[in-house]
Amino acid sequence: MIAQAGQGGVALTGEGGFLPELIRRVLERGMAAELDDHLGYEKGDPAGRGTANSRNGSTLKTVASEVGDIPLATPRDRAGTFEPRLVPKGARRLGGLEEQIISLYAGGMTVRDIQTHFARTLGTDLSHETIANITDAVLEEVKAWQSRPLDEVWPVLFLDAIVVKVRDGGQVRNRHANIVIGVDTDGVKHVLGIWVDASEGAKFWASVCAQLANRGVRDVLIACCDGLPGLPEAIEATWPRTVVQTCVVHLIRAANRYVSDKDRKVFSRALKDVYTAADVDAARTAFEELTDSEMGRKYPAAVAVWERAWERFTPFLAFPPAVRRVIYTTNSIESLNYQLRKIIKNRGHFPSDDAAVKLLWLAIRDIEDKRARAREKDRGKPANQRSGPAKLIEGAGTHGWKIALNQLELMFPDRLDGHIN
Repeated sequence: MIAQAGQGGVALTGEGGFLPELIRRVLERGMAAELDDHLGYEKGDPAGRGTANSRNGSTLKTVASEVGDIPLATPRDRAGTFEPRLVPKGARRLGGLEEQIISLYAGGMTVRDIQTHFARTLGTDLSHETIANITDAVLEEVKAWQSRPLDEVWPVLFLDAIVVKVRDGGQVRNRHANIVIGVDTDGVKHVLGIWVDASEGAKFWASVCAQLANRGVRDVLIACCDGLPGLPEAIEATWPRTVVQTCVVHLIRAANRYVSDKDRKVFSRALKDVYTAADVDAARTAFEELTDSEMGRKYPAAVAVWERAWERFTPFLAFPPAVRRVIYTTNSIESLNYQLRKIIKNRGHFPSDDAAVKLLWLAIRDIEDKRARAREKDRGKPANQRSGPAKLIEGAGTHGWKIALNQLELMFPDRLDGHIN
């Protein structure tokens, strides 16, 4: 084979490839050694004559692997008691292939895309059902993750949803995948769960909050969300002392929908005086000046957006600058949603809600793995030479969050006492 490789006649993978042949020989020799150990003597050893058990040929089967299909001759014994450990009876796939399938699935490839990919690149013909069963094997892990116990106190929660298409009977319908990210008392961000429902309604969010409470969440200081009607009340029904903060960026975007492109910079500059004000009185003064200005009179619908949300916006003004910087937007969860949308856009629809949750969970795990590898390459480099992306959700808390948590501890000593490290 080495001679053929020198002449360019041997492929590394696929049928007849060098690596499948090498793996076949290693596995067959390993199983032969296992059978020697099982019988208590080597092949051809006179000590085996007259023993109760002996070799009985082999059984041919083909196993799929990362480098292509591998034909194996599995040795047998006459008593039928030999159980190889290298390639167990009934096994049709070698280790590593399942991880590769799950990785491709998490990257956004459909089951049929994966099937075609392996057939084209490795010559391995895996059925649609086999690949689906491999990806479904993570469902138990997802369910355990979805029901895991949580910390009692969470300084900040971010709540948002993305739209996924799910087959419902004979129709494909839009459904909302509701996602909650929590910042713990160490400043570390975690995805607390993914829940799929027909709509992003306040009633369903109330059930999500109830589930979080049942998993151990006793107190939440600040909950950041968009302007969904009824959502603040749903949160407060579970945690009455929680400060519900409407995302300032959502308010700016909502108001700018009523403003022409040429005036958006001027209008947004006037709004900045409102949400950067020192306190509520200063913000009201700045808002009234905007209302009475030429921009305010020209775009009353944009002004009305802030007027309607005023009661849910003003809690933001009670916090010091370090806290404002981390809660004025739901960017933490929107960054995650942006990554997830890139992965699910290749799919026409999901066959079920569980399939949607499974892919989103795998995608989150895959995104974090990719970012961690990129950061590892930058380890030891000066800060201005690092190009690895920041942690999207999991991982050590940032310096900004730690400063914010220290200030929150001063504001809520009775609720955070002993929790902040």
